Amino acid sequence: MANTQITAEPGEQGVIMTADFDAPRDLVFRAYIEPELIVQWLGPRRLTMTVEHQEARDGGRWRFVNHDADGTQYGFHGVFHGDPSPELTIRTFEFEGAPGHVSLEELRIEERDGRSYVSALAVYQSVEARDAMVQSGMEGGVREGWERLEELLEQLKAERRAA
Repeated sequence: MANTQITAEPGEQGVIMTADFDAPRDLVFRAYIEPELIVQWLGPRRLTMTVEHQEARDGGRWRFVNHDADGTQYGFHGVFHGDPSPELTIRTFEFEGAPGHVSLEELRIEERDGRSYVSALAVYQSVEARDAMVQSGMEGGVREGWERLEELLEQLKAERRAA
């Protein structure tokens, strides 16, 4: 699996999430940026996703909506800060079910020996907000999403070999 580690130090406002994938960095970055790939891996399997906006540029907006089997929708949105790249992608994140609770997310992707190492940092407005996110099941969602990402990367690598 993706060797996922999630660290939420007591009293800190951030969560650090790391994983490594047996795939080149450009494929991992594409999976984070391209809407048609995002919907295939981000979030739990029990949900489907619609990408309403994904303007991957400085000041660009993004909005994703998850749908469960009962038709309930869960919206998330934010803004990119700086031009996204594998070296550094920064964006805000806000769950529409808890408006006003905005976090800042930083993503870095390094490649070593054909493997990609993902490091994500999410910083919340308070320790309490961070703790609420952790207690909401965030860890399970991240792990399941990265399992799905790993499956998607295998498919993308196979398509690349076949081309």
